[in-house]
Amino acid sequence: MNIKIAHLYPDLLNLYGDRGNIACLKKRLEWRGIGAEIVRCTCDDESFNLSDTDIIFIGGGSDREQKIVCSKLLRHKDELREYVENNGVLAAVCGGYQLLGKYYKLEDETIEGLDILDIYTEQGKKRLIGNVVLESEYTDGKIVGFENHGGRTYIGGHTPLGKVVYGSGNDDKSGYEGVVYKNVVATYLHGPLLPKNPPLCDRILTNALKRKYPDFKELPPLNDALEIVANEYIANRFKK
Repeated sequence: MNIKIAHLYPDLLNLYGDRGNIACLKKRLEWRGIGAEIVRCTCDDESFNLSDTDIIFIGGGSDREQKIVCSKLLRHKDELREYVENNGVLAAVCGGYQLLGKYYKLEDETIEGLDILDIYTEQGKKRLIGNVVLESEYTDGKIVGFENHGGRTYIGGHTPLGKVVYGSGNDDKSGYEGVVYKNVVATYLHGPLLPKNPPLCDRILTNALKRKYPDFKELPPLNDALEIVANEYIANRFKK
């Protein structure tokens, strides 16, 4: 078995160690004897082919970097939407999360989104910064991470990734964070996200393996004792 992971624009979207998410996906496959191929799609790359891609990852960046990336991704809007609607696995963090919506309205301009998710983002008066703890039905245990965003994302009828136990979340009002849609997981949580949350990483990998290999059942367990202790420490430290 082999999984191909496309890391979109890591030269622009890599705040708070987002490339650590790629390392985590790769190692948790390799530790189980499953091949992992990483394809980096940078701003210098003209080719864009998702026909044999199993996981797409989009990281976070500043508003300026988001505009550059979005101008490139809009050329592939239909391809990306088809990938998602065909249950393609996509993980997006912060700026990548915002780009999946209809638009991101800034103070003096609006960044057009990819319109893959029925969500939109508007700039708030202050930045939402700090640790976050979520309760989520999507994985076992708590999801933890770090947020730093000026946008307020409104997810409409979409399913959130989790309920905020500590932190601000999507809009600092609803009490929810992130979005889950088909095999898309989108969130504001940096940190990087996946090393802090092995069950979430494994859920993403499992979705990709089941899509590619219909007879695949489940990943064999790993010894995550240290990771679990670290996750629980953060979850217990930050409580309202």
